[in-house]
Amino acid sequence: MSRISFVPTSEWSEELRTLVDVDSATDLELGITRMLAHSPQLAMGLLGFGGAIATKRTLPERLIELLRLRVAFHNQCRSCMAIRYRAASEDVSETDVCNLEKPQGANSLDDRERFAVELGDRFACDHLSIDSAFFEDLKTLFSEAEVMELLMHCALYVGVGRLAAVLDMTEDLPEGFNLPFGHGNHVTPTSGEPVVVR
Repeated sequence: MSRISFVPTSEWSEELRTLVDVDSATDLELGITRMLAHSPQLAMGLLGFGGAIATKRTLPERLIELLRLRVAFHNQCRSCMAIRYRAASEDVSETDVCNLEKPQGANSLDDRERFAVELGDRFACDHLSIDSAFFEDLKTLFSEAEVMELLMHCALYVGVGRLAAVLDMTEDLPEGFNLPFGHGNHVTPTSGEPVVVR
């Protein structure tokens, strides 16, 4: 059960309602915004950053979705793991998601995808291991602009994913993803039936 109350959409600022397109969104798509709405001006900044990351990126949808799901596992963000974005749903199968358990040995991932997932692993679990040598390895497969894009995705997913996990936003999730947080209650992106959202 969420630890901060949801602000009813009828009480959101018009600016926030328009940005999120409240009238066409499901409760799951509204997600954390229902709590962010307690601080609407700050919510606009955070959602603006996320929106820019989603709409201005240059990296392939598949690579980004694999990175997002891997970081979601490390964060134990149940809502992040339950969601599959429609834009990536044709490119990322549930077999691909299962392969994220051991990405370095997954035949379905190419070298760029493996490196992006490893960057997500390090960013989420051991960020200081992202040293000069690792940057040089990244730059053999990605341009410097792409490396910066990957890092900004990691920052968004680690930060907002941990925020969502701390808020314990699980009541709208399918069974398997709505286990209470606690020792031994680890969830994976394959713990339940995923939900495709816009």
